[in-house]
Amino acid sequence: MSRKPYPTDISDTEWDLIKSMIPAERKRKRGKKREIEMREVVNAIFYILRAGCSWRMMPHDLPAWQTVYSYFQRWQRKGIWQKIHSVLRCLRRATPTQLRQLEGRDVEPSAGIIDSQTVKTTEKGGIDGYDAGKKINGRKRHILVDTMGLLLMVVVHAASIQDRDGAKLVLDKIQYSFPKLHLIWADAGYAGKLVDWVRYFFGCAIEIVKRSDNTSGFKVLPRRWVVERTLAWLGRYRRLSKDYEYHLQTSETMIYAAMTHLMLRRLARNHSRSTA
Repeated sequence: MSRKPYPTDISDTEWDLIKSMIPAERKRKRGKKREIEMREVVNAIFYILRAGCSWRMMPHDLPAWQTVYSYFQRWQRKGIWQKIHSVLRCLRRATPTQLRQLEGRDVEPSAGIIDSQTVKTTEKGGIDGYDAGKKINGRKRHILVDTMGLLLMVVVHAASIQDRDGAKLVLDKIQYSFPKLHLIWADAGYAGKLVDWVRYFFGCAIEIVKRSDNTSGFKVLPRRWVVERTLAWLGRYRRLSKDYEYHLQTSETMIYAAMTHLMLRRLARNHSRSTA
């Protein structure tokens, strides 16, 4: 790499963790072979996420925006970001590099925390709705995290969908992915029939963490702070400050990519400590 590095560039250690999961460059049927370094494509995507700029405003010392965008779409269709994210999260394999094992936890989570975040959309278009409680027109990011705050599932949907119904969309997607999951913490917005629905269809308990009526001002709630911290982590990525994407799937992929970048940083720090 001949250019000056950006703060979002991945290190050699981080690249070693994911390079085997990045598809090789597609061969051209005719003409001059295009030489694209896949690591630079990944760097460019992380730059877009953290800087919050549009694809067309990508710096000239990174690969052409058309090339990066093409790879991003291709990897999205193939579920590459979800695969990388899952491996780093210790979902599929048991290797020493995986995050939950470095923290001394089981590979598969037994408990999680669910919450949603409403964000505004832009003139880009696509599906949106009005969140009457937050008074925001846009979309909701519904996330389920484990007790470390690592993402288990994200579903993006119209902001007009209530939290209870949005939670069903999330749980439908994880039904067979986390067989050991038996407890989910949630706020009062998920109370009611959802608790019985989850117990009946998933054999999983939802425990509502309520704010005390005697409490005034800000107070950290047990368990709830974990998912709120995850949303704060994602808030570091300016591309996620609003929902700039047309397709819901693209919005979800952006979140998986951001969490992948966060976990790579953490894994690299742990690697540095272990080799020091």
